[in-house]
Amino acid sequence: MPRKIIIDTDPGQDDAVAILLALASPEDFDVIGVVAVAGNVGLHHNANNARKIVELAGRPDVPVYAGCARPMRRTLVTAEHVHGDTGLNGPDLPAPKIELQPQHGVDYIIETLLSAEPKTITLCTLGPLTNIGMALVKEPKIAERVAEIVMMGGAYFEVGNITPAAEFNIYVDPEAADIVFRSGIKITVLPLDVTHQIQSTPARLNAILALGNRSGQAAYDMLTFSEGFDLKKYGWEGAPLHDPTVIAYLIDPTLFEGRECNVTVETASELTVGMTVTDYWHVTDKPRNATYLRNGNAEGLFKLLTERLARLP
Repeated sequence: MPRKIIIDTDPGQDDAVAILLALASPEDFDVIGVVAVAGNVGLHHNANNARKIVELAGRPDVPVYAGCARPMRRTLVTAEHVHGDTGLNGPDLPAPKIELQPQHGVDYIIETLLSAEPKTITLCTLGPLTNIGMALVKEPKIAERVAEIVMMGGAYFEVGNITPAAEFNIYVDPEAADIVFRSGIKITVLPLDVTHQIQSTPARLNAILALGNRSGQAAYDMLTFSEGFDLKKYGWEGAPLHDPTVIAYLIDPTLFEGRECNVTVETASELTVGMTVTDYWHVTDKPRNATYLRNGNAEGLFKLLTERLARLP
């Protein structure tokens, strides 16, 4: 049976490609909802972008909700310098025709988890964890009902990409991330340590473009736009591909390697706020609250991504 998932996201070009990968994989996923959160850009654009992407994939039946417009305690930090003013600069996608669902995204998450059979819904988080943290605060009972959270966020060996110590998704709302990591929910983390290995080289992007469909063209346009910042920053052949690793992991976990360990989020230090302090080498006796992935198979992931994008309009 396909895994039931809710995608919590702040699209964002790489988020958009992750959503396309999920929607192109009906044998693996029943995407029961997409919930937008403020992050890469503001909530309005992210919710608009999510609707554009489900329509691009030919799946206007997938409901899209708007969640939280700001972090739990902090001023919103955004990343227009990477993603452009809309968050989805690059392709020329039409304005969405489907409407946002009227229910708040946090309430949707709570209601859906409480009404479903326990441990049957996986949360795929591609942005800041505000919606999930708020849902856990509002209704703690949902912690025992989530099958798993698979998140893109954090870093240990690669350290930070928005500050010297912190990865963007965790940094935007460290208090929410702290709640999630303390929740007792089964968590798998796709950090920068993995995503920096999954590079969108010209050959890999050209293979997506060569598919000749609208979704492949859009994915190519999105990733070639957002890669400019990272190529200049890192000087690599290709830019890191972040959020699609979440969906790829759920399709084929053998593409990745890691271990169970303790992950704690720094919320107090001005210097290192948002840092995911990861006891990868088990030097403490803190409980192992997450599967922390360290290595990924870039060739295998891009092969999977390209094959699945070929299925879409």
